[in-house]
Amino acid sequence: MNNTKPKKLNKLNKYTISDYVFDSINVVFMVALMFVTVYPMYYVIVASVTNNLALLATPGFLWYPKGFTLGSFKLAFTHPLILSGYKNILFVMFWGLIINIMLTLFTGFFLASKDVYFKKPILFIILFTMFFNAGMIPNFLNIRSLGLYNSLWSLILPGAVSVYNSIICRTAIETVPESLPESARIDGANDLTILFKIITPLIKPTIVVLILYYGIGHWNSWFNASIYIRDNIKLPIQNILRSILIANSDILNAAATEKDQINQFAESIKYAAIVITTVPILFIYPFLQRYFVKGVMIGAVKG
Repeated sequence: MNNTKPKKLNKLNKYTISDYVFDSINVVFMVALMFVTVYPMYYVIVASVTNNLALLATPGFLWYPKGFTLGSFKLAFTHPLILSGYKNILFVMFWGLIINIMLTLFTGFFLASKDVYFKKPILFIILFTMFFNAGMIPNFLNIRSLGLYNSLWSLILPGAVSVYNSIICRTAIETVPESLPESARIDGANDLTILFKIITPLIKPTIVVLILYYGIGHWNSWFNASIYIRDNIKLPIQNILRSILIANSDILNAAATEKDQINQFAESIKYAAIVITTVPILFIYPFLQRYFVKGVMIGAVKG
């Protein structure tokens, strides 16, 4: 029989009352923070499938759908601007992301390259645009003079490249061992071959993060469209959502075929529109999550 006494815990490893209090406060704080973050999204989803009269009669917390109905979604999708808004934002994201990533890769590759002619003055010009902007009126006049007014390209070309994202891309490119590009140049590879066949596959996590940054920027953008787009049929989905939330009666008059539909879903259609315009972008995160942390950490330190 083993009569050895158990070893006493080191005082440094002892769990004291203050540790319990600290952990308890942390748990309570995190639970409260989670509730404050999650409940608004939960409320929007529940309100979107709640009867309009029941929603108006419940000004406080809403824990479950009252008078479950999908009429607000049906009414929202009958509006032609919802479908055209989706088509427009998909056009902007498809071509915008291609142009964004290409130009960001070129800019990051240039910033990471050594022994480039006129690099310092060009770098100064690039960084200057990061801190100074001409302003809304000169930008509008520039868009109109270029023939981009009332065109979806006015939402793509002016913000084709982000200096901040280019710096992140440069930092990722600098993590690639210099021996790889040098050996490729010895074998006769040019800069485009080195960029797309050697560097790009090695910085894939950073590229995925940049796609996420640019994509969310395009999806959430509404201000430029409200200035540069004149026809409602060309507005992206976020501007349609803004119209529903601000000028709800006009949208409903265009969407509803009968007057009683307006009274039945006047409030719940706002929440239905939020769900329609938010859920699609949320489905992208699970597919990009495994790249996100690595990509951010690679570009986190800007030298």
